[in-house]
Amino acid sequence: MPRVPGVRGRLKDNPVPGHKRVLLAAPRGYCAGVDRAVIAVEKALEHYGAPVYVRKQIVHNIHVVTELEAMGAIFVEEVDEVPAGAHIVFSAHGVSPAVVNAAADRGLHAIDATCPLVTKVHREAVRFARDDFEILLIGHEGHEEVEGTAGEAPDHVTIVNSPDDVDNIVVQDPDKVVWLSQTTLSVDETMETVRRLRERFPNLQDPPSDDICYATQNRQVAIKKVARDADLVIVVGSANSSNSVRLVEVALEYGAKAAYRVDYASEVKQEWLDGVETVGVTSGASVPEELVKELLDALADAGYGEVAEVKTAEEDLMFSLPKELRKDLAGKTDARAIGGRVSAQS
Repeated sequence: MPRVPGVRGRLKDNPVPGHKRVLLAAPRGYCAGVDRAVIAVEKALEHYGAPVYVRKQIVHNIHVVTELEAMGAIFVEEVDEVPAGAHIVFSAHGVSPAVVNAAADRGLHAIDATCPLVTKVHREAVRFARDDFEILLIGHEGHEEVEGTAGEAPDHVTIVNSPDDVDNIVVQDPDKVVWLSQTTLSVDETMETVRRLRERFPNLQDPPSDDICYATQNRQVAIKKVARDADLVIVVGSANSSNSVRLVEVALEYGAKAAYRVDYASEVKQEWLDGVETVGVTSGASVPEELVKELLDALADAGYGEVAEVKTAEEDLMFSLPKELRKDLAGKTDARAIGGRVSAQS
């Protein structure tokens, strides 16, 4: 799918009763795990030349995937589509041991770009399965991250899609049950699921630390604050991005009169702005800041040139690149080895 850039002048500056403005949520956009994964593909292309294969989308954003394809990345669904002996990058969402083994069987040179926070959940699943716990994995069935985590202990995992699933869960020993979760869920819905699970299984154990990632939580907290003052919230993010979709839901739950998700500014409809004084803007954790800038430019054309940032947290976490990519082509430690690009919000 080709990139669809923002088109200046497409949105009109129609009058509204009050003062037009934009409330720009912060934090927003790229998290450390996404930045690490995208840089991993870029550096793999630098190191090994095109093509470099990537299992699934490296992150759930169509713009990022399209840009990497233009650089020589080839995205595949499964490792059996990759020529024997080629280089393959595992996406930020993680993979199961079965996928790792399948890649090894084909002689592929695998680079693991799994977000370290997802890897943490994988290790929890392995440990609890080893101790013979039944694991109730809160997450969306079919999502790559859930498939990868469940694949670490398939005989011990039951997937819980939503609070409404709780009544149908059957466990062998209610005294040896623990919950884990997908990292990109709605914090509120996850806690409601846990509350219902604990009503059914009073001895339900918690994971050693919160599984929902810091970036997901921070972006939800920020949009909650923006939403209460917004007539309209626009979330930049792709349809298969769980955390982007959740931001739309959270905005509506916390007071926004309307909320929509777009990949590009060109998707904003003029009628969304009818009678709107305050527009809230944010972006999912796999969205580059340039797409937010395009949206702000488009909104400025419609009279929303005043932008106030609503900041609820500072983020300075960085993750080291996969070990294969920490040195440049001359053998020196790469400047990006222990962290990615400088955040546009820093």
